[in-house]
Amino acid sequence: MPTFAAVDIGSNSVRLKIARLTRHRLVEIHEDREVTRLGESVFRSGFLSPEAIANTVKVLRRFHRAVQKTGADSVRAVATSALRDARNSQAFLEWVRSVTGWKVEIISGLEEARLIHLGLISSLRVNVSPLLMVDLGGGSCEVTISSDAHIRSTVSLPLGAVRLTNDFLHHDPPRKAELRQMRGFIAREMNRTSDRIRRARPKAVIATSGTAESLAAVCHGLYKTKGARSATVSKAQMRRIAKLLARLPLQERRSLSGVGPRRAEIVIAGAVVYAELLERCGLGGFRFSPLGLRDGLLAQMAAEHDRSTRSGKQIESERSDSILAAIEHYHVDIDHATKVRDSAMHLFSALKTVHGLPAEYSEWLSAAAMLYEVGDYVNRSGRHRHTHYIISHSEILGYTPEQRRIIAAIARYLGKSRPTPTDGPMKVLLRPDQDSVPKASLLLRLSRALNLGRSGAVQHVQVRVRDAEVLLTLEPRPRSSVDLELWATDREKTYFREVFGRELSVAAA
Repeated sequence: MPTFAAVDIGSNSVRLKIARLTRHRLVEIHEDREVTRLGESVFRSGFLSPEAIANTVKVLRRFHRAVQKTGADSVRAVATSALRDARNSQAFLEWVRSVTGWKVEIISGLEEARLIHLGLISSLRVNVSPLLMVDLGGGSCEVTISSDAHIRSTVSLPLGAVRLTNDFLHHDPPRKAELRQMRGFIAREMNRTSDRIRRARPKAVIATSGTAESLAAVCHGLYKTKGARSATVSKAQMRRIAKLLARLPLQERRSLSGVGPRRAEIVIAGAVVYAELLERCGLGGFRFSPLGLRDGLLAQMAAEHDRSTRSGKQIESERSDSILAAIEHYHVDIDHATKVRDSAMHLFSALKTVHGLPAEYSEWLSAAAMLYEVGDYVNRSGRHRHTHYIISHSEILGYTPEQRRIIAAIARYLGKSRPTPTDGPMKVLLRPDQDSVPKASLLLRLSRALNLGRSGAVQHVQVRVRDAEVLLTLEPRPRSSVDLELWATDREKTYFREVFGRELSVAAA
């Protein structure tokens, strides 16, 4: 039974969750968190403070001991808003790696929202649609509209509770002018997504993270809600709670049940964000869920290990949706892309004994086949370089940055250039992938050649593998000529011999 550990290095707190995959389901075995306020100085000066770094690394040492004690097979550590903004983030990453051996990944706001969505959808039984998900952290606020378990829209807003407190609230309790300025800023940022939310008409709002938990606890303490309702806050209740918190000095906020000493320092800003969100978007209220980013990380790791899990099916859906969105955005001919992908999958299966690629390369090759023409959107001159840049830097949901780099490299070498270990797109890959990408890229070259005429002239390709030879027999559609495809495929003979050490023969049926 594999065990996975997820580490979420946020702007306000650091969290660890360890779970074991048992009968296709994740079972939590350990959880830990601590407020380190890593992003506090970033939002003032642009730099992580030495004290915040030291405190966070100290907590991560504790997490590392827990991971070792539970015998986790895989660890994924990610950092969010504070590390995205900090000018000295590299120093922090290197310190963490020297102490724990973990390579911390700084994820974008969009990827953060996707993982939160994955964690919620994979673990909750949500029977309503559409759904609005809100994660208000220390540095940013991720807002996602989900319909039938598909992400329809997501945006990352600079409305984190620590960030807003540092920027606007300089007195205790805050002055009316400070609150007015903060509300004006929140309103401006909310305008980026409020119309979209109103049009979506979400039937439920789920809020995650510590601020939402504290606000739900305050609501429960004030209104004595019971059962599932204890995690629910209505719009009217949120409005009154925001006004109450803004009038209370720090010591009185700390005494409120569920707030705590550190959360009390930033809870006013978080309360105002939720109050403004519910008001401006015409929402009835929100329900708090303890699930979050770390649950999405665990779900992703479980899916990579076992695709039959619920999260595995969810990730397949995310990847498909994202690829189709990219195809539409970059005006790719989807019919042609689909034909090239189908040919690539046929060759991948038929030539397994020849290429010897890991099974996961089937998916990377499939994605590269669908996206290899996105570079044409920029300019046909240098289109393969443009394709590589777009794939490796775009937010293609469901793929890690490393996986996007592999897909981009497969799609990069379809022109005259050949992949070498010293080439830029290859240098960033791990050594096993440097060996595998040229093979996958050649399969894509052949697939493109088999569809060069874009007319669907090739009805089927018969593949026969002999000791030192691979024979491709092209079966044309009735009244169609495959001369162009024969010529294009024949041009790959020399490269085929270089990569696979076998002769390639091509003929028409």
